[in-house]
Amino acid sequence: MEFESVKRYLEKGGGEDDKNRSTIEGMPLRFFERFIMQGLRVDLIEPGRLVCSLTVPPRLLNAGNFLHGGATATLVDVVGSAVIYTVGAPVVGVSVEINVSYLDVAYAGEEIEIEAKVLRVGKALAVVSVEFRKKNTGKIIAQGRHTKYLAISSKM
Repeated sequence: MEFESVKRYLEKGGGEDDKNRSTIEGMPLRFFERFIMQGLRVDLIEPGRLVCSLTVPPRLLNAGNFLHGGATATLVDVVGSAVIYTVGAPVVGVSVEINVSYLDVAYAGEEIEIEAKVLRVGKALAVVSVEFRKKNTGKIIAQGRHTKYLAISSKM
């Protein structure tokens, strides 16, 4: 792919024209998280552990027609942040690192289970693991680890 083609691909969203620009710019704030999380169901919540289910919707598929890696990474971020609250953390700060290993795929209509576990919550950092499994077989499709900086309250 030549440089101009790459530039066009990135700036125009896959080589399409600019007809959707006003629609995209008119989206509500934090639209992306709601777009990814719509349909997410909480199955279990306990201290340090959160289990959710999601039937993979067509809107979250990539060009190969399976769950997009970016959607998976966003779910690691969002569900991984939520599990930190289950251990009593008053705030969840900003991501320091997100790592995702993609091991299998999930197709539209497949139900997946997302399990987040707190590995450690300290004074300044929290570390969680997030695992994605096919609900009917238990086969792991992705594993993530999320490290967050916890905002330290001022003593002043």
